[in-house]
Amino acid sequence: MANNKALGTGGRKSDKDLKIRVKTAKGRKVASTKWLERQLNDPYVARARAEGYRSRAAFKIREINEKHKLFKKGMRVVDLGAAPGGWSQVAASAVGSTTEHPLIVGIDYLDMDAIPGVILLKKDFTEEDAPAMLIEAMGGHGADVVMSDMAWPTTGHRATDHLRIVHLIEIAADFAIQVLNPGGSFVAKVFQGGTEHELLHMLKRHFATTFHVKPPSSRKDSAEAYLVAKGFKGSGSAED
Repeated sequence: MANNKALGTGGRKSDKDLKIRVKTAKGRKVASTKWLERQLNDPYVARARAEGYRSRAAFKIREINEKHKLFKKGMRVVDLGAAPGGWSQVAASAVGSTTEHPLIVGIDYLDMDAIPGVILLKKDFTEEDAPAMLIEAMGGHGADVVMSDMAWPTTGHRATDHLRIVHLIEIAADFAIQVLNPGGSFVAKVFQGGTEHELLHMLKRHFATTFHVKPPSSRKDSAEAYLVAKGFKGSGSAED
């Protein structure tokens, strides 16, 4: 008979014992091995696969929406940095977007498989003509939510990485102010260091409320958080 003490309480193995460990293979870097091990042991990765989401990131926008009520049926949404498509999937379901009547427009420089109810543009949003392409794809309609999960590849230099992500938030916010309907919302990824005071001040002039959130599915050891701005006052609410 097995010794229950060896297996933990009640004869069950502890979470530590059940953790999948990956050996470093020839040609694979230690960082890649750690990333693979983390993926294999991440419950959100398994849930995303089981629920048909393209990435665990889908749970971040889903949790933000569940708490802060961003989406309603019939709303139009723009997804900046959409690949691989998890955020667009959540938004399409929440607003009732269909292939016949798409309410979501997503953009990314990476290839993406088609998503029902989503118009996808393969384009780098930081390029000068990208906003005009999005506006055209929206068919003359304003947006009710502009969301951005964009991030540059990290350099490892904290100050540089912070400036790069702030730049992405700035251009995403500028676009949001151009296209949002009154009452609309803006959501963007930020990293440790928060949002620059000047940018936050600008958003506070244009939106009724602004705040930072870290959804439960965002890894505890990650520096990421999300900036949420709600209640867009209208494009004429303040000088740009």
